[in-house]
Amino acid sequence: MSMMEEKRITEQPSAYRHLERMTVGELIADINRENESVPRAVHRVLPDIERLITAVEEKVRMGGRLFYCGCGTGGRLCALDTVEVSNTYGTDRSMIQAIFPGGLRQLLCPEESHEDNTDEGWQQLLARGISERDVVIGFSASGTTPFVRSTLARCREAGIMTGSVCNNPGSPISALADYPVEVVTGPEFVTGSTRMKGGTSQKLILDMISTTLMIRLGRVEDNLMVNARLLNDKLIDRAVRIFRHRNPQYTDYDAIRRLILKAGSVRRAEELVGSSGGEAVL
Repeated sequence: MSMMEEKRITEQPSAYRHLERMTVGELIADINRENESVPRAVHRVLPDIERLITAVEEKVRMGGRLFYCGCGTGGRLCALDTVEVSNTYGTDRSMIQAIFPGGLRQLLCPEESHEDNTDEGWQQLLARGISERDVVIGFSASGTTPFVRSTLARCREAGIMTGSVCNNPGSPISALADYPVEVVTGPEFVTGSTRMKGGTSQKLILDMISTTLMIRLGRVEDNLMVNARLLNDKLIDRAVRIFRHRNPQYTDYDAIRRLILKAGSVRRAEELVGSSGGEAVL
């Protein structure tokens, strides 16, 4: 093991031995026990997460975009977040984007060697017109991934605001971030398998970043997804129920459904109702 690996808590030996001898019950109980520590680790760095989100919100309100940069599990989670947040809150897909080694086409069949490329991340950002108005957040469990580290370094040279999320203290990507978050989740159940606790912590933080940002930008009203895209019958039905909850004077399910499909979202349907004095749902 190299000196760098020895310093990485995420690469330290698992506290559990001879996993192959365990029963299914023992394995899942111990995995769950380890997972329970992740929210506590995230809780300890909430002030850092708050500073990061506050800075991102300021950039986005001024017309900037948020870029996630990650490899492996973290990169795939980043890409998933960009898809889900756009669908859930009906935002332009350019507002939050992800860059991934080899491009997003590599998500399902990644060539892990791409994460050692020290120029590609910056080239992907240049292709998307990166500027000082934007912000880039790097995700790396180890905090050392060359793709992420070099991308943040180039952003810093160009005067672009940076953030980072990693699972080791004092990591190289933290040193390159204006707003670093180091959520120390400890050794993994399977030694070095950071798709487990490390990945779980990154998913929790991604949820916090995008959800908080969307709420702050007015994409949620009360606690409801009034701007969600109408992608399938389940989401259309949810939209109808939300509309009826907010506008109990309207009771005709089919009429409301037609209105929402015409409008494209609950919020826009309510705007149609308001502008027509209710005639739009008759």
